[in-house]
Amino acid sequence: MLAHRICLVLGFAFCASTASLAAEEEATGPWFGNVKFGYLATSGNTENSNLNTSFQLGYGTDKWVHTFDAFAINATDDNTTTAEAYELAWKTELNLSEVDFLFGRLNWRNDRFSGYSEQFSQSLGYGRRLIDAARHTLNAEIGGGARQAERTDGITESDLILRAGLDYKWQFSETAAFTQKLAVESGQDNTYLESITAIKARLIGGLALVASYTVKNNSDVPVGLEKTDTYSAVSLEYEF
Repeated sequence: MLAHRICLVLGFAFCASTASLAAEEEATGPWFGNVKFGYLATSGNTENSNLNTSFQLGYGTDKWVHTFDAFAINATDDNTTTAEAYELAWKTELNLSEVDFLFGRLNWRNDRFSGYSEQFSQSLGYGRRLIDAARHTLNAEIGGGARQAERTDGITESDLILRAGLDYKWQFSETAAFTQKLAVESGQDNTYLESITAIKARLIGGLALVASYTVKNNSDVPVGLEKTDTYSAVSLEYEF
């Protein structure tokens, strides 16, 4: 079942990226999104490769915003897999005013080396746009829900969670921006934290270069595993 989900994510991202590259540079209508792809391979004394890809598709109106995100990363060193993670997310926002909104979110995660074969969370909550200026934006969210998880040692978890998140963007030039996203899901069995720091520089049209650093932490993992995993990535992004 996991393999089917992975194939679906990668196939969907590939099809979407092909379609988006054929689209016009200037996006029109309520649809928006982006595709990122990064790959590095070396050979000789050592054989290694690193692949990271993500896809976002959204639809927004005055009141509603819906977004779907997919993410995948894979790394090998001398034909041994050293990193493998996948994520799917769906989020719906209902704007109550220019600064206030309600949200509903679904998140599915699989990280082969995190100690969890699956984590699936559902949450509802309230969000507020704390800063909405020309160069700086900051959104905050807080809510609650439930999470089901399966650890690699066979233990299953099911508990209620509190969720909090921050999303900051600094547009420090016409073509470059810094972003910081932070999310925390805290339950009785485990607290999951994710931080994504990125710098994006537009090259031409909708094409940009993105350098990012991701930190993922689980407070409770099987014995012998690290609680924190990090990913450094450089990728090309096409925004539509």
